[in-house]
Amino acid sequence: MFRSSKFFVVLLVLIFATAAFAFAATNTMPAVTAAGEGARTISGYTVSAVNYNLNGTTPSNIDSVDFTLAPAAPVTSTVKIGLVIGGPFFTCTTGDGGTTWNCPTTGATVSAANELRVITSD
Repeated sequence: MFRSSKFFVVLLVLIFATAAFAFAATNTMPAVTAAGEGARTISGYTVSAVNYNLNGTTPSNIDSVDFTLAPAAPVTSTVKIGLVIGGPFFTCTTGDGGTTWNCPTTGATVSAANELRVITSD
């Protein structure tokens, strides 16, 4: 009797192992796959004609910042500025095709401003 129960246990282990292998071996893959790598030069922009527009009532507040990018960035670009290291970024918009940008800076103050960081992505 001990021999038949041992045989039964071995048989069960083999059945489960075969079933597990069958499930693991049924992966399907798409007919076409691709992988790749590429490199491209990042050119950058020249920022000039920076103008900090102070609030008319409270001149210690910066209402907005205007600047020029050369070459002109596409109007669909994401352009943001930061005025405080580690602080928030402000979204900019263009009205002339990507040369002049305006960035409303709600909450920015002259005393806290310690950098002008311009981030642009086409």
